Amino acid sequence: MMIRHHPNEATLLSYASGGLPTALSAIVATHLAVCPTCRARTAEAEAIGGALLGAVEPVEVGAGALDRALAAIDADFAGDVNQVADTGMRNRDLPSPLGAMLPADLDSLRWWPVGRGIRQARVGTGEAMIRLLRIAPGRAVPQHSHGGHEMTMIVSGSYTDEIGRFMPGDVVDLDPEVTHQPVSDADTDCICIIATDAPLEFTGWVPRLMQSLVRV
Repeated sequence: MMIRHHPNEATLLSYASGGLPTALSAIVATHLAVCPTCRARTAEAEAIGGALLGAVEPVEVGAGALDRALAAIDADFAGDVNQVADTGMRNRDLPSPLGAMLPADLDSLRWWPVGRGIRQARVGTGEAMIRLLRIAPGRAVPQHSHGGHEMTMIVSGSYTDEIGRFMPGDVVDLDPEVTHQPVSDADTDCICIIATDAPLEFTGWVPRLMQSLVRV
């Protein structure tokens, strides 16, 4: 797998510090499972953070603090998305931890149509909610910008937009300044995993109407 597109430096630093929202962390963790370059960058950031923490004077914590912390972890995303074992690929060659979240057969997911040749499936709950998008060959996602941070990782197939061509393992790390229109390449479906911290902002009235119906 030749990966050409990675999370940006600020995203990796936020992930390493534990400050990235859960759904976005799932994207980063999945990418790290197949990208040794970003694993090394993240390890460096964690080492720096650990050294800084080691220089901080310790303080006492209240009674029950450990129990509350463990309870919060248990209530969070299924599996610790901030700890990624180098397990490579599993579940029909899907990167972990995404592979651990999904059924072996993606066709068993409940795919909802969101446009011509485009379907989505939701995975997870609450803050950990992410979406899989399945784009038929040659189909375009409506042009849109972003109300916040959007991260997309290509699982299979590929697409091209104003930024470049994205293939399996590549991550699209976008901020509100970017407007784009992904178009699936013509040979096979493009399946990608998407997380956002705010709704997308479509330019046309038809996509905006669909957005109100399917909560994209």
